[in-house]
Amino acid sequence: MSDSLVIIPTYNEKENIEKIIRKVFSLAQSFHVLIIDDGSPDGTANIVKQLQNEYDGHLFLEERTGKQGLGTAYIHGFKWALKRAYAYIFEMDADFSHNPDDLLRLREACLPKTENGEPGADLAIGSRYVKGVNVVNWPMGRVLMSYFASMYVRTITRINIQDATAGFKCYRRIVLETIPLNKIKFVGYAFQIEMKYTVIKYGFKVIEVPIIFTDRTEGTSKMSTGIFREAFMGVIQMKVNSWFRNYDRKK
Repeated sequence: MSDSLVIIPTYNEKENIEKIIRKVFSLAQSFHVLIIDDGSPDGTANIVKQLQNEYDGHLFLEERTGKQGLGTAYIHGFKWALKRAYAYIFEMDADFSHNPDDLLRLREACLPKTENGEPGADLAIGSRYVKGVNVVNWPMGRVLMSYFASMYVRTITRINIQDATAGFKCYRRIVLETIPLNKIKFVGYAFQIEMKYTVIKYGFKVIEVPIIFTDRTEGTSKMSTGIFREAFMGVIQMKVNSWFRNYDRKK
């Protein structure tokens, strides 16, 4: 039984899904993988089902109807994980923009640091911007939009996170047990911002781990102007709503 679960939401990822699954299972650390597929018409879920025969007890699939959004997929995965004994729960994209090798570094950042007595991170973020700008194959306009989006988030929320929209993360179990997941409202880019903001508001320790982000080479990006619009307006709404919330830990 692995103590680590990698959650990968999918929609039309037939070009990538088998390769990303095999890569995760090839790592030195034992990981389980949960694919959450939103009714991909290209047969992504069928590929996962075939691989389940090979990775029985390690590869799991949850199928949903229609595109319900990235945020709801992760919330679904978090709740699935909390019903089981995982200590470390990861978010990762299916398209290799997140290097699976970095799962090991994110997990390491969350482990207890017994040598010096310092606790590990409660949330480790795979960060594109904590050490310069580490993005490969993105158009300059996309890089600038992402970089300044994080700057905008820091200005509004006052959280010191360099990569506020990052979607490559490792949570310790206690974080997801503490956060009221049903109160996380956003579904696109803003979901990633809202989760980080909420984790910090609850007083958990967050560390940014530098990674190199590489844009997908196969499949189609799910990014849209609507997602950016939700993030822009959502940050202000999230900040205002926080004035009326109690962030005391209950667990």
